[in-house]
Amino acid sequence: MISALRAALADRAPLWGGWITGPTVLGPEEFARAGYDYVGFDAQHSYLDDAAIAGMLRHAEHLPIATAVRLPNADPAPIGRVLDAGADAVIIAMIESAEQAATAVSAARYPPAGVRSFGPLRPALGRDLIALESRAEVFAMIETAAALAEVEQICAVPGLAGVYVGPADLAVSMGMDVAQATTHPGLREAMTRIRQAASAAGVIAAIHGGSGAAGRTLAGLGYQMITLAAESQALRCGALEHLNEARGSH
Repeated sequence: MISALRAALADRAPLWGGWITGPTVLGPEEFARAGYDYVGFDAQHSYLDDAAIAGMLRHAEHLPIATAVRLPNADPAPIGRVLDAGADAVIIAMIESAEQAATAVSAARYPPAGVRSFGPLRPALGRDLIALESRAEVFAMIETAAALAEVEQICAVPGLAGVYVGPADLAVSMGMDVAQATTHPGLREAMTRIRQAASAAGVIAAIHGGSGAAGRTLAGLGYQMITLAAESQALRCGALEHLNEARGSH
């Protein structure tokens, strides 16, 4: 069985993603209707808990869009819960070593390859261990100077699907302005190195873009998965567009 993300990448690249930070069924629906390829549910910087994410994942099961959940660390229990709820991928924050990345992969694999406990929460997921493992991708977030120094080793971890760059935290870690997270020459060099390391290891290069303009730039660097906007950003952009039309500002 191939994961939803890999199936999409086999047809097109880059994949464009939306981001969810609050409990909503409209967010994933509208991202799907707009033609986005995946949606990420944020369990690190958000208002979401396990129950909210599980409910939205169940709803998204019927949408033509892949799903990922960002978690704050490689703790096996939360990773197992969101995969049992049907997430297509987990994105693990603040990975800084190959050992930490391997721990994250282990949390998504059943014994003897890993430590995941069996307990799918949706009947549609079935009971085939091989199918359950193969549909669940693991991404390691590269978002610190320490992770950048180890990026080649992290990308080489067996079973890792890809790396997901967090430009804002990477900028903070490197002593640079967050506002220049995707434009500063030093950060652009770092992002190029990460993409090259991913390509050399044969894993997916993903990144948090934050806007359509940044997404176009990052696609030019060779990134295969690019998150464009959170639901609040998309709402604000659309609301502003309507307001400007009403005022005749265009």
